[in-house]
Amino acid sequence: MRRRISCHSVSSRLLSVLLVLAVTPLTAGAEEEGPVGPWLQARVREHAAWFTYQGNGEGRAGAMGLWRERPAGEPGLPNFVPPTSLAPLIRAVEAGVVNITTVSPRESGLAGMKRSTGSGFVLTADGLVVTNSHVVSGANKIAVRLSDGREFSAEVVGRDASTDVALLRLSGSDMGDLPALFLGDSDRLEVGDWVVAIGNPFGLDHSVAHGMISAKERVLGVGQFDDFIQTDALINPGNSGGPLFNMKGEVVGVNTAIISQGQGIGFAVPINLVKDLLPNLRENGKLERGWLGVVVNDDRESGERRAPLVKDVFRGSPAHAAGIRSGDRLVAVNGRTIGSYLQLLRKVALLAPGSEARLTLLRPGAKQEEVTVRLVERPAQEATEGLVQRTSSDEDLGLALRDLTPDVAAPLGQEAWAGALVSAVTPRSPADEAGLRAGDVVTEVNRKRVKDAAGVRAALSRGSSGASILLRVKRGDSLQYVAIAR
Repeated sequence: MRRRISCHSVSSRLLSVLLVLAVTPLTAGAEEEGPVGPWLQARVREHAAWFTYQGNGEGRAGAMGLWRERPAGEPGLPNFVPPTSLAPLIRAVEAGVVNITTVSPRESGLAGMKRSTGSGFVLTADGLVVTNSHVVSGANKIAVRLSDGREFSAEVVGRDASTDVALLRLSGSDMGDLPALFLGDSDRLEVGDWVVAIGNPFGLDHSVAHGMISAKERVLGVGQFDDFIQTDALINPGNSGGPLFNMKGEVVGVNTAIISQGQGIGFAVPINLVKDLLPNLRENGKLERGWLGVVVNDDRESGERRAPLVKDVFRGSPAHAAGIRSGDRLVAVNGRTIGSYLQLLRKVALLAPGSEARLTLLRPGAKQEEVTVRLVERPAQEATEGLVQRTSSDEDLGLALRDLTPDVAAPLGQEAWAGALVSAVTPRSPADEAGLRAGDVVTEVNRKRVKDAAGVRAALSRGSSGASILLRVKRGDSLQYVAIAR
């Protein structure tokens, strides 16, 4: 067997040797050659360094050592295996992806019926299917078709518009064991992870798109459960309700939304949020929100991700019965770590009243401990008055505010740090009665401009007790003033 030698390698090495030999005599008498001598010496040192660097195993250097190139045959990045084909994954999971067709009355009193399409996936072998709430909202008839051609009628078991999740039950003959999919852990996703979306965009049956996780915990201003996975896997009308898979073939999200003026920007509901919600939908048909009974300081002003700090506890609440007290930090709910007030709100509110939750607490000067809390239905706003002294003015008004950081502002088409985003409004609160809604941006408080949530709170704290508050609010492309009575 002949050994092949790279001509390029030999010629470059030979050129290196010849160049060194050629310039060495000149450098010997550099002092007599005037300014040319030092220049030649510098060039010799550069070329010698380049030649040494090329053979030291760290990579090939570019011209004059300005860049590095990996030697042929050297392995690439550690712990990184580039994907070659997704075909085996798609073959394994596509049977569990379903197409959904609905028939519903036309809006605005128009005659006739309209047909809409969406996607979903099989949750259990006995016929439970997950999709988006908006896919089946108002439908008189729902038909679900599998990849093998079987078609079944379906009815809504439960749905929730605030999370845009719906649970369906299939009915009909010849169901057998349906191809149920495995659910993954969306908390373990990292930006850059590969994902696959399968659905029914524009009626194109079982279309596949792949991409990666572009961001996590995106807030779009649609409600207090904003916690979207952003992906550049193509999501189009008809993909709604379909699964987002990781590279293990597990469902990690439910494809939900797109930005109409953007390309390659799609959003999915994290599957862990769906897991928390599904028992509630199956038992109650809607989101019956559990209540813990604490007032929490989430350190939002500092911008740090920390476990929520309990400021106060409602007397007679589940938290009070479990021994939770002011100064405790709520580290985890049912074993899942929480790092902000909004995460705590989502996890607790998605659990049905009467269900038990394991809370992990961290007390000052003590080790972590677990307590079990049996949640109850959230009482009416007036029923909680006087049970605890609230100290945060925005909570008094029934507002949840969030800073318009660049990451939050970009998907909303807003200017960063140009106000505070209203992420949630408490029902029957002063803010709710004044007409504020999630997605509004507060730009002024009592004629004073504010740039973030801390500015809103500071302005509210300066107001007189009992005096009404004038907010300037940006809603879409319009600006308006809203007066809130304290």
